[in-house]
Amino acid sequence: MIGQLALGHYLALGAALFCISVAGLFLNRKNVIVLLMSLELMLLAVNINFVAFSRQFGDAAGQVFVFFILTVAAAEAAIGLAILVTLFRNRRTINVAEIDTLKG
Repeated sequence: MIGQLALGHYLALGAALFCISVAGLFLNRKNVIVLLMSLELMLLAVNINFVAFSRQFGDAAGQVFVFFILTVAAAEAAIGLAILVTLFRNRRTINVAEIDTLKG
């Protein structure tokens, strides 16, 4: 057990967050910001599972993976928002349907 909660509770929370993020990716086809937030939520759901299994088995490897995932997620968020700002300045929209073509 992890504290008062069993491993299954953490796995259920991770699965619920993952399902919400997948629904956010598939149901939202217009707003890039919501797509990025759904992707971040998906990474956090995986992190919850890594930490839960790491704590359950007494191995720190899962927590090390979480450290690297959080580092990559922070870099992805910074680069994604920079690209989003640039697209908004050029196109005046963040609608996904309107930014699917590139100017050459």
